[in-house]
Amino acid sequence: MFRPRIIPVLLLKDKGMVKSIKYKKYKYIGDPINAVRIFNDQLADELVFLDIEATNENRTIDIQFVKSISKEADMPFAIGGGIKDIETIKKLLNAGAEKVIINTAAVNNPEFVKRSVLEFGSSTIVVSMDVGKNLFGKMRVYTNSGKKSTNIDPYNYAKEIEELGAGEIILNSIYKDGTMEGYDLTLIEKISKNVSIPVVASCGAGSYNHFNEAIKIAYASAVAAGSLFVYHGPRKAVLINYPSKEDIKLIFEK
Repeated sequence: MFRPRIIPVLLLKDKGMVKSIKYKKYKYIGDPINAVRIFNDQLADELVFLDIEATNENRTIDIQFVKSISKEADMPFAIGGGIKDIETIKKLLNAGAEKVIINTAAVNNPEFVKRSVLEFGSSTIVVSMDVGKNLFGKMRVYTNSGKKSTNIDPYNYAKEIEELGAGEIILNSIYKDGTMEGYDLTLIEKISKNVSIPVVASCGAGSYNHFNEAIKIAYASAVAAGSLFVYHGPRKAVLINYPSKEDIKLIFEK
């Protein structure tokens, strides 16, 4: 029976794991390799690692770090951060990543996504879309870790991503990031209904019920979160966690 994937998203900055609020106010959480070991024990479906400084520093995520993850991780994992050429993708896959995540380069050079799919297959290529609101309150695609606004409509862009051959979209709502108030269900639903490839809902989850809403109300194919998997309690004490098999069953049976 189909069960939506539940995916922790781990943000990397200065070789440490951080958490943000609306792509700002980064807080150090701990050692990412230690988090991988804990998620192993908790049988996480898969993991996403994003180097949030790579693009703005004109580099890619560290290959040796990816090899370290590969040695520890019992689950598939995807890697993102500054990826803009075929050779880098080869290195990341050889280092153990199952998927690569392209964000800014997909906006700046859509043909790169197409070439990557032809080279490695659609199941390997994921496009991450950062959506924010401009000064007029209109939804627009952002690049460079949410620092640069474009005039690109996210609904049209999602369709373009599909036409380029990408196998999956990770949909991030910048204004929901770290708030733990719930996903932007309207945005997720519109994107999910507009494409036939899987859409991973990300940014805003603060409870397991939010996972259910993203799947049942907004038609996401999978759910991703950051804060929910690293914080515990009203004071947000750092505690790496993941739903148990029993919890997962309850989440999607509602």
